[in-house]
Amino acid sequence: MDTTSLSHLTGWEFAALAFAALLVGFSKTAVSGANTVSLAIFAAVLPARASTGILLPVLIAGDVLAVLTYRRHAHWPTLWRLFPAVGVGVVVGTVFLVWADDAVVRTSIGVILLFMAGVTMWRRRQADAAEQPEEAASRTGRVKARSYGVLGGFTTMVANAGGPVMSLYLLSAGFRKLGFLGTSAFFFLIVNVSKLPFSAGLGLIDGDSLLLDAVLVVFVVPGAFLGKWAVRRINQRLFERLVIAATIVGGLQLLLA
Repeated sequence: MDTTSLSHLTGWEFAALAFAALLVGFSKTAVSGANTVSLAIFAAVLPARASTGILLPVLIAGDVLAVLTYRRHAHWPTLWRLFPAVGVGVVVGTVFLVWADDAVVRTSIGVILLFMAGVTMWRRRQADAAEQPEEAASRTGRVKARSYGVLGGFTTMVANAGGPVMSLYLLSAGFRKLGFLGTSAFFFLIVNVSKLPFSAGLGLIDGDSLLLDAVLVVFVVPGAFLGKWAVRRINQRLFERLVIAATIVGGLQLLLA
């Protein structure tokens, strides 16, 4: 039986996927990285490997809404530094998916997320965030951008889990709330669209998955509006703590699933 088909989902399974889609919209416009919870829900309801292909168009819908909301706040120099390394990570992730099973994928990404969350919390104690990512232009900043870029490309390809990785990078680079959201929005729209041919080539996207996506995308929209409403009421310190907490929860979910 094709468990990725809309007609084979139970009412509770569809409700869980709809909630996960709403959470995608919320995470894209409020707390980036929170969509690791959506990733876990999709992987629990659907076959873990197939779930990555079904989730991808839902994420792209959220990316479009985030870009429309925060397009004026993107920091393009940071994006241009990241893209080449991300491309390398996507290619490595594609090769990894050819042979890795679901357990290996989940464990690998969970360890990466928890390690990077620990590094970020340590770095946040060393200095306060600046208005602009000043260190991004330094040699150390370039090395860090490449490292996070490769990891972000790898994790976003194998499990759509690049959100927490890039969230940690943007926090460590000193982005404030709106700059963080604007830069993240453009980053993931471009990266996720570029992943479509890779996912299709791996057989993760087909007619049944796109039909399910067409229904789930409806739930992304209210989530995005809820996020836009909430982010105005979250101060910078709370915002940073929520992003890191979402990363830790996501990493633990992947390890314990």
